[in-house]
Amino acid sequence: MALRNILPDTNELLHKECKKVTIFDDALRTLIDDMRETMRANNGVGLAAPQIGILKQVCVVEVDENYIELVNPVIVYTKGMCSDIEGCLSIKDVWGYVDRPKKIIVKAFDRFGKEITVRANDYFARAICHEIDHLHGIVFTDIMTERYIPKPKSKKEEK
Repeated sequence: MALRNILPDTNELLHKECKKVTIFDDALRTLIDDMRETMRANNGVGLAAPQIGILKQVCVVEVDENYIELVNPVIVYTKGMCSDIEGCLSIKDVWGYVDRPKKIIVKAFDRFGKEITVRANDYFARAICHEIDHLHGIVFTDIMTERYIPKPKSKKEEK
């Protein structure tokens, strides 16, 4: 496994549509392993292949005990809506409110080409939607409804 460089949102690759994966081989599995390691090393909850310069429909998401690898994911069901704050490993020090479904069902493939169905709620659903957007050239700042500016910490909070 290897750490990969995360591209900034100014890189044009982050704004392009990714290609579907058609070959499920060791190279794909290495890519997925590298993505997980890169995501964790950067304290992220998700990472999409275009964020490391690979225009393939591959993403990884890890929220609490939930870790998922998605290849060629498609959201097939949504329910409810919620606005909450998001950030991105490709966009340092920027956060904003984004409307996302509260519940989703996603059809995708695993690293071996087996079809999977993922049901997710709340923050896990939000993180999956965020990464799937990356696969279609959308970064959260493209769809955020309002920028979030954190309040500076008081000297008391810093201690």
